Amino acid sequence: MLIIRTLAKTFFIDQSLPWEFRLLALIQLKNGIDKYWRKTATNAISKDEKALIRSRVISSGINEANRQLALQNALVIAKIARLDFPHDWPDLINTMIDLLRSTTQSQTNPQQLPRTLLILLNLVKELSTGRLQRNRKNLQSATPEVLHVLGQIYVERVRRWRSFLESGGDDEGGAIDDVEQSLLALKVLRRLLIAGYEFPNRNKDVQDFWSSAGAQFTDFVNIAMQHPRVLASEVQKLVGKHLLQLGKLHLDMARTHPAAFTLLPDSMALGRGYWSLIFGFGETLRAESVDPSAAVSAAGESVSGGKSLLEQLSLKGFLILRACVRMMFNPVHTFKYQHAEDKAERKQAKEVLRAQLLTDELAVNIMETVVTRYFVLRPLELREWKDDPEEWERTQEAEGDAWEYANRLCSEKLFLDLLINFKDLLAQRLLNVFYSVSSPQNTEVLLKDSIYSATGLAAPVLDQQLDFDGFLHQTLVREVQIQQPGYNVLRRRIAILLGQWIPVKTELDRPLVYQIFLHLLDPGDQLNDQVVRITAARQLKNVVDPFEFNAEQFKPYAPDILGRLMALIEEVESAETKLALLNTVSVVVVRMEHHISPYADQIMSFLPLLWGHASEEYLMKQSILTILSALITSMKDESRRFHPMILPLVHGSVEPGSESQVYLLEDALELWAAILVQTPEPPSSELVSLASLLFPIFDLGTENLRKALEITESYFLLAPRQMLQDPIRNQFLSAFTSLLGNLKRDSNGVVTHLVEVLVRVAESAGGDSAVEILASGLLHTGFMHRLLEGLRESWEAHQSTDPNRSHTSVEGVVETDYLSVLARLSLASPSVFVATMRAAAASRGEDSGTLPQWILTEWFSHFGNIGDLPKKKLMCLALTKLLTTGQLWILEKLQDLITVWTDVITELQEGAEDFGGDFLIYWDPDSLKPETPEAPEDERRRNATFSDPVHRVHVKEFVMEHLQNVITLCGGRETFEREYLSKVDEDVIKSFGELGVM
Repeated sequence: MLIIRTLAKTFFIDQSLPWEFRLLALIQLKNGIDKYWRKTATNAISKDEKALIRSRVISSGINEANRQLALQNALVIAKIARLDFPHDWPDLINTMIDLLRSTTQSQTNPQQLPRTLLILLNLVKELSTGRLQRNRKNLQSATPEVLHVLGQIYVERVRRWRSFLESGGDDEGGAIDDVEQSLLALKVLRRLLIAGYEFPNRNKDVQDFWSSAGAQFTDFVNIAMQHPRVLASEVQKLVGKHLLQLGKLHLDMARTHPAAFTLLPDSMALGRGYWSLIFGFGETLRAESVDPSAAVSAAGESVSGGKSLLEQLSLKGFLILRACVRMMFNPVHTFKYQHAEDKAERKQAKEVLRAQLLTDELAVNIMETVVTRYFVLRPLELREWKDDPEEWERTQEAEGDAWEYANRLCSEKLFLDLLINFKDLLAQRLLNVFYSVSSPQNTEVLLKDSIYSATGLAAPVLDQQLDFDGFLHQTLVREVQIQQPGYNVLRRRIAILLGQWIPVKTELDRPLVYQIFLHLLDPGDQLNDQVVRITAARQLKNVVDPFEFNAEQFKPYAPDILGRLMALIEEVESAETKLALLNTVSVVVVRMEHHISPYADQIMSFLPLLWGHASEEYLMKQSILTILSALITSMKDESRRFHPMILPLVHGSVEPGSESQVYLLEDALELWAAILVQTPEPPSSELVSLASLLFPIFDLGTENLRKALEITESYFLLAPRQMLQDPIRNQFLSAFTSLLGNLKRDSNGVVTHLVEVLVRVAESAGGDSAVEILASGLLHTGFMHRLLEGLRESWEAHQSTDPNRSHTSVEGVVETDYLSVLARLSLASPSVFVATMRAAAASRGEDSGTLPQWILTEWFSHFGNIGDLPKKKLMCLALTKLLTTGQLWILEKLQDLITVWTDVITELQEGAEDFGGDFLIYWDPDSLKPETPEAPEDERRRNATFSDPVHRVHVKEFVMEHLQNVITLCGGRETFEREYLSKVDEDVIKSFGELGVM
């Protein structure tokens, strides 16, 4: 904090210090603003110190000679403005406007204007990106005056350097300064026009500037495209930057204010101008394909040396035209209220677009130009294909928003948009061209490649009009076998084409497609170079992934395809390419399901070696773990033979404190869970020993906790006896204790469910003695105490209706989950349950001679809040089972018991005539077994469900049996009615009697 104050007061403005030292001071100050500037920050900067800093940063910034220091100073001002403007720094914009006016005077320091513009640029950048409505409103209120002053400066500077270019002169340095200053001003204006106005088209100043900028755009294009070059390289680059800034302005306006873009003066002429640039660059591409050695752009810059100005402007044109298409056919919907004027403008904008820009003629011209110019592979690309095939192929697989930065990718997007929205106009034209070239006798490979590219993109549109299956049999099968130079281009395209059509054309001859891919993956064919094989491997994923995939059809080709895929993975060097190919293998494994078993050894022999080579390439290891998960899941119980190879990978990936755990934990848990699900009984000792690694994961408390709890349940079902042994039993209970009450509601329910599962497996494994040991563990680890504390807290909160009464987090579903644990314990062994409750009461200082009455009171009072019928039945059975104790404390709750019985029996009988009066019972478990192979855990879970008293015991018969037993214990019906039943409300007895239970 002291350092920040010192830096602010002295160091960064002291020009006698070395500039490196001052730069470091400014960077520290900039970073310190985020930490100490806000009033609520710890050790916040005081008000007086803030005022001092604000007063110094502007004067320092406009007088700073060093550009790098000036930039950092401007960033500092912008950060402060975002926090302080306008409340604590109300005169900031006025100060900047005054500086703009004063720095344009002839007697001022010439460097002050560019520094002022730099400050204003960063200031507008910061304010325009603010998400708060207040920030945007503040900027919008200041925009008109800034636009007025800055617009004058921009126009004047452009006039001066244009005059110099036309007339010449001695002050070349001054002209370059003018160009740089107009560029800075344009950058600010571009942002102001977009962020500073809600409806730019309604402002006269914006309209005037837009018209002027449109005229300048045409003028600048003529200047920048002069050929042979007559301008100095530096000036030409600066003019080009002006054009790119104007292009960004036009694009941002079309995207952010689509209606305004259309309605601003001369916008449609501007759109047609961009189309001319697109067409012009298309002609450059055509000339380049005819004579690659003469590939020079109209801007005089070699295309092979990087993107020319014309190429960049044509990209802006594609983006703007696509924004116009979206504006017309797919406008962005908003929840913001629209006035009648807004709706009228949007309607008018669509009409203007359709009449003046997006005409049928333009749509046809765009499609023809894009397909015959932009879709054709350039000589430069073919050289790159040959020089670095793997890298070139990777660049063709663009993802995300990469299409916004490449002409061909962007042209593909525009082509598809037009084809969808002008389907009746364009589809048949495209098909006519396709039919004219799609013949094996046609050897124009590059033209074919471009037409096939268009046909592939158009698959969702042409699926009902093109007989692709006939094309596959008559043309593609023959073309993919042609052995002529250059046909590797067509082979790559055929792989992509099939990957695009298979998902939309379900009735294709898939075995034939698999044969084609097997052929394309053959490294023995010299035309199947690395690009062809990698592309085929990528596209295979799209071929096998659709729902209609039939594993039986794929089986004959699986061994060779998988073998060639894995050989290709070893061959390629790029980690990104390896990941893509591994993803294809993973999809094949998943779609083959249990049919993958015969080829599992082939895959498994390859993956451990790849794991070793991956070293610290954790993305690669994640992909390998994903494939292993898919393989384990597909193979079901046959996967057990791979445990010796896989379990060490799981152990190393989840080991506490290891670097692998940071990157691989999530995928390793998925694999671990899959292993447990697919492992038949009995489990190996190695698999059981892994369970101890769950406890550090519980302690992490991350999003992986849920998966760790699922794995825990799988262990309880797979190895119940091992999990009930010391010390791991109490380790689990201790972990559950620390989690109980500290998780979200659904996760908390998972913890209580696991304890329920433990109670059930204990009862099944060892009867009352095992349940007693488990109950002792629940007490010893504190789990039962925490659970009862939560229930006690809930009971105390329910004793009062006072608005200021204490509140509890244990209510609703959470309380139901807590009580479910008690219910399971009671149902498993009433005597153990009673002993456990008494021991817990003794530890709390309560009477240990009887069951604490508040437990039953809260239990019965909560019953009406249970919405889950299986839980209701569980509670009913558990409370009824307590009658076997013959204790007075349960007999005194007879009215509550009868109410519960009546409620549950009635609810279970509704619509259950075909289920024997209890629709929760599975009367024929065998009928629920699946016909297809199932995971071993699915069978374990089904058996656990069928053996659950909730789904096995008929509640009405259960109540009748226990009620008759308690009557006998009381000395007969007469004694029972006199001592207990007589205290029950008559209406309650009447409702219960109608059920025919007694």
